Amino acid sequence: MSAPRGAGGGDRLARLLNLVPYLLARPGIAVSEAAADLGVSDRQLREDLELLWVCGLPGYGPGDLIDMAFDGDRVTITYDAGIDRPLRLNQDEALALVVALRMLAQVPGVQNLDAVERALAKIESAAGDAAADLPVLASQTSAGMERVADLQGAVARRHAMRLTYYTATRDEITERVVDPMRVLVVGGRIYLEAWCRRAEAVRRFRADRIESATELDEPAAPPPDAQFTDVSEGIFSPSPELPLVTLRIGRWSRWITEYYPCEQVVEESPERWLVSLRASDLAWARRLVLGLGPDVAVLGPPELVTAVRGESQSALSAYSDV
Repeated sequence: MSAPRGAGGGDRLARLLNLVPYLLARPGIAVSEAAADLGVSDRQLREDLELLWVCGLPGYGPGDLIDMAFDGDRVTITYDAGIDRPLRLNQDEALALVVALRMLAQVPGVQNLDAVERALAKIESAAGDAAADLPVLASQTSAGMERVADLQGAVARRHAMRLTYYTATRDEITERVVDPMRVLVVGGRIYLEAWCRRAEAVRRFRADRIESATELDEPAAPPPDAQFTDVSEGIFSPSPELPLVTLRIGRWSRWITEYYPCEQVVEESPERWLVSLRASDLAWARRLVLGLGPDVAVLGPPELVTAVRGESQSALSAYSDV
């Protein structure tokens, strides 16, 4: 159910969400009595009831929409479309919502700040230690919030932007012009999704890795075929076209099987696991493996084996020269 547009839309949405459980608890209540309890006029309540008739579950056909029965001036909810059931979030959804609410609470001039802070406190309490341990991202600092506000403003005004961006997979800083499409939160991190004119493709830029962002006078003009990316499974979606990295890891490197999507995890022994995962960039995979040190052995692909062996030998040679 979407909020009605225009002034008071947020208030009306809150009233509609409250109206269903209120009527469920009072079957057959007079419209005039309900209006008095809810602090609205009879006419406004009747308009709200008419709107409820077209609200419900996706599909929006018979059996999906809220239904009511009238007996003279009295109303009874006969089908609530599940709105009486509490919303349940998994941990990733809860943490993403915590980050989004923390962002919203820091936006200057935000309306209903008390309501935002109350909702944030409830969700943080329900999330428990997971929310307490949530790292403070650069995008949640004061400077980071200004950056996010700049990104949101460019999206709203449909203006192109010039970004200076740190690309972690290649360990380099690049400058590029992008056509912003949306700002989103995935896995507790904030991203700008935009058409990158340099890559000629849709890309997602982590807000905390954007070193500078300048809004341009020219309008954003992503091509007609530029589509939002499905991030329901996370920001990185492995595909068969990407190189398959196979590693034999020790006990202290098992965290990668929880942090990265793996195609195969085989327990060869209590001490060693065989792990296969897709990598979008072999340079990133090389840095990952070198960072794990002697706790990992690279089995494939051959070019990664060669690259890691070469860097390892160079490092050993540097030590022997000391």
